Amino acid sequence: MKLYIKQKVFSWKDKFFVKDEAGQDKYYVEGEFFSFGKKLHVQDMGGQEVAYIEQQVMHLMPHYNVYIGGQLVAEIVQKFTWFKPTYLINGPEWTAQGSFWEHEYAVTDRDGNAVVDISKELMSWGDSYELDVAETKNELLALTVVLTIDCVKASQNN
Repeated sequence: MKLYIKQKVFSWKDKFFVKDEAGQDKYYVEGEFFSFGKKLHVQDMGGQEVAYIEQQVMHLMPHYNVYIGGQLVAEIVQKFTWFKPTYLINGPEWTAQGSFWEHEYAVTDRDGNAVVDISKELMSWGDSYELDVAETKNELLALTVVLTIDCVKASQNN
């Protein structure tokens, strides 16, 4: 199953829709403008919050918590490495590796099975991503992982 993210270019805070393979809006993502640390709210098209991502600011390396249904389901931590960044997704025990600067990376489970493959369109107005999610049950959590990694990259670029 594929999801598509196209961020709005001229926005004071993060706001964008996530579309399904048919091009229909599936989720709406909005960040908080004034907050201590990055915060993103993921809503279904009925306006109900289905996931919440919150940066934990008192850590040496980027550290985010993901809540689904009000429950903490994952901690996403950038691991310190000299050459290529690696993200650990504690909870489901996933790992994100690849070329984050070239916007081509994958999230795998502890057995090395693909959870989601992420690629970014380089010639587009604003950030556009394609998420190829292996199993429907991992759709929302995989989306939050990609959003979190994008937050980390954006903050490191600023």
